[in-house]
Amino acid sequence: MAIEVDCRGKKCPEPIIMTKKALDSIECGKVMAVVDNEVARDNIIKLAKHNGYNYFYEEKEGEYRIYIEKNPGEKKTDEKEKEKVEKRAYSYVILITGDTLGRGSEELGKLLMRNYIYTLKDIEHLPECIMFLNKGVYLTTKGSEVLETLKQLESKGVEVLSCGTCLDYYGLKEELAVGSITNMYAIAEKLSEFRAVVL
Repeated sequence: MAIEVDCRGKKCPEPIIMTKKALDSIECGKVMAVVDNEVARDNIIKLAKHNGYNYFYEEKEGEYRIYIEKNPGEKKTDEKEKEKVEKRAYSYVILITGDTLGRGSEELGKLLMRNYIYTLKDIEHLPECIMFLNKGVYLTTKGSEVLETLKQLESKGVEVLSCGTCLDYYGLKEELAVGSITNMYAIAEKLSEFRAVVL
């Protein structure tokens, strides 16, 4: 029998945190999360994929039931854990919280941000990912001057992530033109796992 986690009416990052707690509470078994929006559904599916769990979901009357199965054999091996620790030692992430760089002239700030992102693609030590929060999401949506540069970075293996709550707030969710949508839990996890450059 599955543990049921009712996440209806909960805002990001609550659904993913509630589901993760339920999964962490068992060695093996099933968890069924109930959500009432696609963003929460997608975030929980990403959690299951990231951990290598089997999952499927069904939709009924605007609600989603995500079934996740956790098996004991799915734990990461010591070798994989060692690789992960070694990777963390030299890897970093970038958190961009606005569409300008520095304080002062907004026009100059936009130019500096564009130049910074443009320069990133040519440095030797690329970040693991670039995460965009608040007005930073304007840089990943249609009309942004840095879209092509971000696509080049993505093609070099840099993950490009935009906060789903921020995209919703600014009415830009349908305008996302590079990378994928993420949630606050995933952002917090990456910030705790890697060295972070915050702009």
